Amino acid sequence: MATNQQQVLISPAELAYLHASLSLSPEPIRPDGRSSTQFRPLVAETDILPGTNGSARICFADGSEAIVGVKVEVEKTKPKAGAMINPEEGKEEKGDTGVEGGGGFDDDKKNYSNDWVELAVDIPGHRDDDPGTAFLGNMILEALLEDGELVKRLRINSRFHWKMYLDVLLISQPLSYPLPLLSLTTHLALLSTRLPCLISEGDEDPMFDDDWAASTNLYPPRGEKSKLSTSRPPITLLVMSVGHSILFDPTYEELAVADAVLAVSVSEEPTKPVPQDTIATPKQAKDRALRLLSIRSIDPPSRITPPGVPNGLNPATNGEVAGLQPKHAEARTAEVPATEGVWKAPRGGVSRSVLSAMVFKALEKGGVADEVLDGLQGVEMASEILE
Repeated sequence: MATNQQQVLISPAELAYLHASLSLSPEPIRPDGRSSTQFRPLVAETDILPGTNGSARICFADGSEAIVGVKVEVEKTKPKAGAMINPEEGKEEKGDTGVEGGGGFDDDKKNYSNDWVELAVDIPGHRDDDPGTAFLGNMILEALLEDGELVKRLRINSRFHWKMYLDVLLISQPLSYPLPLLSLTTHLALLSTRLPCLISEGDEDPMFDDDWAASTNLYPPRGEKSKLSTSRPPITLLVMSVGHSILFDPTYEELAVADAVLAVSVSEEPTKPVPQDTIATPKQAKDRALRLLSIRSIDPPSRITPPGVPNGLNPATNGEVAGLQPKHAEARTAEVPATEGVWKAPRGGVSRSVLSAMVFKALEKGGVADEVLDGLQGVEMASEILE
């Protein structure tokens, strides 16, 4: 659901106060006392749903809660158009991967399909085909596919791959824009996803070990031997601006006075596979490089809030405050001149410098994205210890 579809139940006087406090420099005053880069406290756990390959649950301090389940199944890879197929063996001729748009067996030339991943979002009180719900799902899926690492991990051989289904469920009512909550929960669910151990070789029909204890992680823990990079799933952060103040993880009340809202998707730069006898040190784990995957502009609800009316134009005060004459005709208009201390919905765009600063703060070394990834890594490490 788009933010501008939410009804803002805040009076113009409260909106004016919020805008003034959030615009303060150098540090804005937020209603819940957080700093401008601080996320809301959360509780997270993994492997909570039986019968799934991976699952996770996150609950924010305001009561927002989400669950994500991951299921996979084996699917035959469709040959690309014009591929030469041997009707006796059902295989493509040597030198062709059989993947749509692919060619060659060299790892650098393997191609993958975005159709291998499907994602569905369910929000209480909203239809599955609601534009806002579809927009949320597309933003999460866009980051996963743009990262490119997920589909690589779903390839079994040139003839078969894993088909992944992600079910994202917001359990609570959307108390604030749920994109960060759903993205972080999806991140943890993918980290907890395990795949059956493959015992067949080459392009044979896949056969797997029945022992679930022998299953492998979709994203192996850091330091574990892996043929793929040690990167982690992407995350999407919600960033808003009020004047020259930049705030992360905004609440419903803060979004009601936002000048601009961006959904910034980031991920770690892919790293080389970890050799068998190599263990990642704490320093190596912290020296992550972040890359920008996508930026989406979100229309904030502040643009549909009712404007405040100066006392000099308010019929209730007879227009006698501050020596002003009554102007009942102007009081009936929706648009009033900008007056200090009186709320007026933002109009127009935001300067490029502010947008650049929003993205820079999300990607800077030791910034918000690093802090969030470190926190999620702590959840991952705790689940490994429990196992």
